[in-house]
Amino acid sequence: MAVETEIYGPFTVTPVLEGFGAEVAGVPFDQVPLPEDMIKTLTTISDKYAVLIFRNTGLDDGRHVAFSKQLGELEFCPKFNGPDQPDRFSSPHLFDAGNTNLDGSLVKAGTRRWNYNKGNALWHTDSQFNQHRSKYSLLLAHAVPKEGGDTDFADTRRAYNDLPDEKKRELQDLIIESDLWHSRKLAAPEEFATQTVHELASKQPAYHKFVQQAPDGRDTLFIAAHTKRIVAPQAWDLEKSQKLIWELIDHCTKPQYVFSAPWYAPGDMIWWDNRASMHRATPFSDQMEVRDMRRTTVFDDGPYAHGEQVLTDMPAA
Repeated sequence: MAVETEIYGPFTVTPVLEGFGAEVAGVPFDQVPLPEDMIKTLTTISDKYAVLIFRNTGLDDGRHVAFSKQLGELEFCPKFNGPDQPDRFSSPHLFDAGNTNLDGSLVKAGTRRWNYNKGNALWHTDSQFNQHRSKYSLLLAHAVPKEGGDTDFADTRRAYNDLPDEKKRELQDLIIESDLWHSRKLAAPEEFATQTVHELASKQPAYHKFVQQAPDGRDTLFIAAHTKRIVAPQAWDLEKSQKLIWELIDHCTKPQYVFSAPWYAPGDMIWWDNRASMHRATPFSDQMEVRDMRRTTVFDDGPYAHGEQVLTDMPAA
């Protein structure tokens, strides 16, 4: 089915799939901060499409952060090596999603950071493992590989809608535990069999409703590889929990719900809503080419922002 270009004020919107993903043109990023009416229009487009793609933005670190702040309060980057770890970039709000070290050298295969990055290839939502979760991620390209390194996106709203009613009833009241180190252990089981003191201190488990309402009013699954187990209204054991979680991830990532967004050049940026989608990184020659990607992450300020308070010492079902 062909999708038609839409006009939202000064912006031209070209959908990728019907109701999911869109390229947006006409944003004057050289004039950041933007007028409030533009921000409201862009947010309206985001509520509908969940993933917005901007080409040739010309943004630098400063304007990337300034634009992101117009969307809400920003997360600070975690310091997995302790509080004395230096900031990677000019702003503590810029998360390093690339494959270079502080000196510009490539992250070597087999190192802890290289193994950590393997988790990015699992389907996930950013900061699902935080008790105060995020709403938006804004990833800006500074250097892209010649081949590969695209980002795949999945529409969790439409995927939930297509579930059988019986399955929806089963999921409706469930509360999940999400844990960053769970997904890292899935991706690199030997490296992350144990975590350091600083790692555990920086990211502890979080608890959220499994089924939530997306900004467009539709129900959606809040799901990711970080999702470890069901903890309420009755606690499930890990095996039973993981069976359900991965059945649902497999469902949400069927071809009809997914598209792949290529990164063409420095200055490309993708803004996605973590409350309505999942994403994953795709492979590239990470030992030969630089992929310099920097992300800001915007705290959620909606009704599900701070998750659920859960007693986790209940016996497992």
